[in-house]
Amino acid sequence: MLSVQPLKGVTVLEMGHSVAGPYAGLILAEMGAEVIKLEKPGDGDYARGWGPPFWKGDSAIFHGLNRNKSSISADLSDPEQADAIRNLIHARVDVFVHNMRFGALDRLGFGARDLTAAKPDLIYCNIGAFGSKGPLKERPGYDPLMQAFSGMMSILGEDGRPPVRVGVSIIDMASGMWAAIGILAALYERQQTGKGGVVDCSLLETALAWMLNPITSYQCSGELPKRRGSSSPDIVPYQAFPVQDGYIMVAAGNDKLFRKLCEAIDLPDLADNPKYRINKDRVVNRVELIDVLTDVFRRAPSAHWFARLDAAGIPNGPIHTVDQVVTHPQVDALGMLQQVSGEDMRLLGLPISFDGARAPLTHVAPGIGKDNASIRLRAASAN
Repeated sequence: MLSVQPLKGVTVLEMGHSVAGPYAGLILAEMGAEVIKLEKPGDGDYARGWGPPFWKGDSAIFHGLNRNKSSISADLSDPEQADAIRNLIHARVDVFVHNMRFGALDRLGFGARDLTAAKPDLIYCNIGAFGSKGPLKERPGYDPLMQAFSGMMSILGEDGRPPVRVGVSIIDMASGMWAAIGILAALYERQQTGKGGVVDCSLLETALAWMLNPITSYQCSGELPKRRGSSSPDIVPYQAFPVQDGYIMVAAGNDKLFRKLCEAIDLPDLADNPKYRINKDRVVNRVELIDVLTDVFRRAPSAHWFARLDAAGIPNGPIHTVDQVVTHPQVDALGMLQQVSGEDMRLLGLPISFDGARAPLTHVAPGIGKDNASIRLRAASAN
């Protein structure tokens, strides 16, 4: 039987700020690793102040990203404090992960070369902005900058309207995911070889990975992708449609589903029209077809269409607001939102279970330096 915390026994030192580094640490912590968050004394992680809303003195965002971790504080420019952290790494740390600006830790003697030379079995993970090579490697970067730089914002939204970004930190969080994936692979290899090494990932590389479909299509056709709102450039119909009381999402992802859709909306002959019979022709003739479907969907409310489309086996669904999502029985059944003991607050866990069980919420995000004494004492005894 799989353990709900398979990384128990692994110690991670996370020098993360904002989203990408802390999310990598969160993934490892949820899987059972002891994650020690290293912060600068004073304000600590920038994300502590990213509010309102605030809860227990820190932003809600910070709590979401830093549950199940410990916290120590140190000024690495101070030789004595820096030595204490080096001793901690040598004594107890398996993984060091950070998303500091390129070169910042090298100048302090905490770069990959320094730490892996002193501890060859250490796994050192850099989460950069523009990557570890190239003319822009030293530039800072944030999630929306990478959505813009990677071309992602050129395909979001609708033609003729201002640029928009994905409304969540999709690049930051996915960079944290790639960091965790790389770290897990390195831990597996270390079991075979006894040696650590350096894992590199970056916001730009992550953003480019999300652009796999549009970049591949452009490489093939030479045509720039268009901004299509909720629709897909490759599948029709696959988008939101207006109904009498709002919008619904409809995803007829293949020719068989399109035929069922036509029957469900009482237009069976539409599926036999040569312009719409197969997907590639529906893509070419999307404007005319979407006009027809839009006119039909406008005639009835969402409940009518949900019932009809469900009965026909057509993938469809509502466009929820956040309050609707967090109270939905399906979300509740999955147990993704975990209650903070004794508090009117729930935090999201990882979207993964082991043998049907999800890792628990053991404690909320720590205060800056909350665990200084206990962690340094354990490091000293290990030495």
